[in-house]
Amino acid sequence: VPGQQELPLDPNVRVGQLPNGLTYFIRHNETPKGQADFYIAQKVGSILEEDNQRGLAHFLEHMCFNGTENFEGNEVVQWLQTKGVQFGGDLNAYTSIDETVYNISNVPVDNVAVQDSCLLILHDWADGLLLATEEIDKERGVIHEEWRSHNSGQQRLLEMLLPTIYPGSKYGYRMPIGTMEVVDNFPPQALRDYYETWYRPDQQGIVVVGDIDVDRIENKIKEIFSPIKMPENPKERVYEPVPDTPGTIYAIGADPEMQNARITVYFKTDALPREMRNTPTYLMMDYAADMFAMMLGQRLDDIAQQPDSPFAAAGAFYGGFLVSDTKDALTIVGIGKGDDIRPTLAAIYRELLRVARGGFTISEYDRARSEYLSRLEKAYNNRAKTETSTYVNQYVRHFIDNDPMMDIEQSYPLMQSLAQQIPVDLVNQMVKEMVTDDNRVVVAMLPEKDGYKVPTEAELAEVMTGVDAEDIPAFVDEVKSEPLIPALPAPGKIVSEKKLDKWGATEWTLSNGAKVVFKSTDFKADEILFDAQALGGTSVFSDDYNNTLRFFPISSASGGLGDYTNKDLQKYLQGKQASVGYSFDAYVRDVAGSTTPKDLPVLMELIYMSFTNFTITEDEFLAAQNLYEGLLHNQETNPQFIFSQDLSKALYENSRRYPLDTEAVKAAQRGQTIDIVKKMTANAADYTFYFVGSINEATFRPLVEQYIASLPGNAATAVNKPDYLASLGIKAGAKEISFKAPMQTPQTYVAAIEYGELPYTMKERAALMVAGDILSDRLLKDVREDRGAVYSIWASGSMQRISNPGLNTVVQSVFPMKPEMREEVFGIIRNQFKALESNITAEELAKTIEYNVKSATEAKDKNNAWMNAMAGEALNGVDTFNGNVEMYKSLTIDDVQNAIKKLNEQGNLRFIYLEPEEATAAE
Repeated sequence: VPGQQELPLDPNVRVGQLPNGLTYFIRHNETPKGQADFYIAQKVGSILEEDNQRGLAHFLEHMCFNGTENFEGNEVVQWLQTKGVQFGGDLNAYTSIDETVYNISNVPVDNVAVQDSCLLILHDWADGLLLATEEIDKERGVIHEEWRSHNSGQQRLLEMLLPTIYPGSKYGYRMPIGTMEVVDNFPPQALRDYYETWYRPDQQGIVVVGDIDVDRIENKIKEIFSPIKMPENPKERVYEPVPDTPGTIYAIGADPEMQNARITVYFKTDALPREMRNTPTYLMMDYAADMFAMMLGQRLDDIAQQPDSPFAAAGAFYGGFLVSDTKDALTIVGIGKGDDIRPTLAAIYRELLRVARGGFTISEYDRARSEYLSRLEKAYNNRAKTETSTYVNQYVRHFIDNDPMMDIEQSYPLMQSLAQQIPVDLVNQMVKEMVTDDNRVVVAMLPEKDGYKVPTEAELAEVMTGVDAEDIPAFVDEVKSEPLIPALPAPGKIVSEKKLDKWGATEWTLSNGAKVVFKSTDFKADEILFDAQALGGTSVFSDDYNNTLRFFPISSASGGLGDYTNKDLQKYLQGKQASVGYSFDAYVRDVAGSTTPKDLPVLMELIYMSFTNFTITEDEFLAAQNLYEGLLHNQETNPQFIFSQDLSKALYENSRRYPLDTEAVKAAQRGQTIDIVKKMTANAADYTFYFVGSINEATFRPLVEQYIASLPGNAATAVNKPDYLASLGIKAGAKEISFKAPMQTPQTYVAAIEYGELPYTMKERAALMVAGDILSDRLLKDVREDRGAVYSIWASGSMQRISNPGLNTVVQSVFPMKPEMREEVFGIIRNQFKALESNITAEELAKTIEYNVKSATEAKDKNNAWMNAMAGEALNGVDTFNGNVEMYKSLTIDDVQNAIKKLNEQGNLRFIYLEPEEATAAE
């Protein structure tokens, strides 16, 4: 299913939104038993203040404990204390720059009246503050004392340095405590105005987790919070940007009360947009960030334990850039020793560059991943006793930041799988891309005392430049010393050459019948992408290879080359940015990878060995089997996993098309795996080798002759068309197919799929993609927004270049939904497929055209887009790249409507769905 799906929400939390915009999250949990937590989270913080309001957001938080509609004066605190809720611990709040969160925690809730009163307190915080002048005036002094107690050396330095750290951004001037000038002097009406502007339902989330009745709490929330009015013409909640900055910003300060010498280096990067945080992309980034922090942290710890360490302690992480919500940063920090911070800066920066240039080693990664998986397993094994506070924090983060909100039943198999699929190269690439010469910020917060050397900007810059110039050896473990290719073969020859003008590329025909197409670009100075592609795939293997073929993506990535096991190979490749992997489907074969200009010879070695000497030891194969058996075993009671299996069985005759399961893993064979690679790579003349990126032809030519022209190949026996297998097509027959499975929380998982055959042209393909986008918008509005039948629903249209006859076009929507609305939703989808033939509006078309034009324009500056376009055209002769921007601009309503009409006329709209089993009555 194409596209980036949202992650599933925890099925054990009740999520809803009242008509006024207020959101709620409710979950029953019995750790601790007999207690519950009540939170209100607000997407409101000090960043929203104007200069004359600095401190009001935090002041308002204080006022929540000083008189509300239902609790006069200090009654909130007094009454809760009578229920065993302690002010400051169980009853508290915090204001930060982008959010404000209030909590009443560990509330004994055996008495339902206490639950209702806690909800009433949340209601009053949301919309019932009295903000009496006398109470405001009383609180000014309290806040002044808070400012005083927190106004330490580090706090003062931070406030002093923030304007330097955040040039051109309000983040430089919005610490929540504000200015005492404002706190002492603002007119009370200013606070009331701020309250009315920002404390409103569309910015508020209620979270209730604990030993409660979910239905009852939901009804109470509706009763208590629904009367709150959403203000007319609300002020837009804008997220303050943090500008990119050229070069390095140095922010240096010293204070007599600074307890240690701290230096931090930030490399600013764009934060993942909120709308993308509840997706697998976020999980991958979060996991990679964890690995980075663990591995570099371990290296730094090892250095810190040496007597001559230039720092007392150091650490690294990737996350939010200091105090800002809209910018992330790769961050490394060191605590100095002695009276000069410069050696600390040199040491931590050197270790970061050692990673950026040489990467982490596979053995370090294995250790970090094992630790990660061990913690994950511990949390999973303890899942029945997950504390209420864990859930509350997760739901608050989901509400404020759109962070994932999965139950551990969902996240555990997913994160296990992610941890095994994400290679150390991904973490290395992340660091390499983030460690740049621009967008750097160096912050030194130092003691101001006799004998302590406070460096100048120029002196810190000199340290950085000095380390940049060093030849920093990569961190190494023991590695194999013999060459990857024991004896180089005699080179072949380039026998002919032609220019491919429309691609700005060159095609070489080699003496072994293979072709090489290369395009030199300057999109990225340090990137070369590679894809060897051939028609004809695994359809040539008999059905007794099915299980091995299903396991092949795993097993082929677990093997080695020649005398190098997979682990040897990973060690061999440390400090070398080069990788190659196999992707064989039924009708097309790819051997693909990437490298840098410096490591192009290494990539060539890998290509040669991948075509001539793939191996996988018995131990490696067994380890991969054991790993995936365990992973899949955990998933096989998951409704989504069950649905993916059932969906495949409903659509396809041939088990080769089914997703991997434990039976296939167990039945896969090592010998067959090696045989698959040998057969698929036996004749280099089947392949065209595409290279796009920073390629120097003079360097490239001898490498091609040595490593690609020398591969075994025979043009006379080359495969030039796929061998179509009828059994790999879609089954004829039923338009609706249903399955059942047990579920903790009833949902119906639906795949609405319409398939067929349309002429593959650039315009027809675009029309189908646009139709999918329009269908997506309509379903979102109707099924989700208007009817509330789903949380997330989307659709997509796509065409395949090579497919079984009758099967090159698919428009589909796959989603979970409320079971009792299934028939209604199916009716809507049928109607919308039909309606797309005749009633697309100009506004609908314009929206999606705008997006597609933007994407197509962006792609012109990307190596992978050019490579995919050339390789794609080679499959079926259709260029969908050159002229696509103009084509999108010329696309008409009729083009889209006619494409859908032709697809509809083929009559292949299917509904395949998984329903919850009926609960069996207890005996």
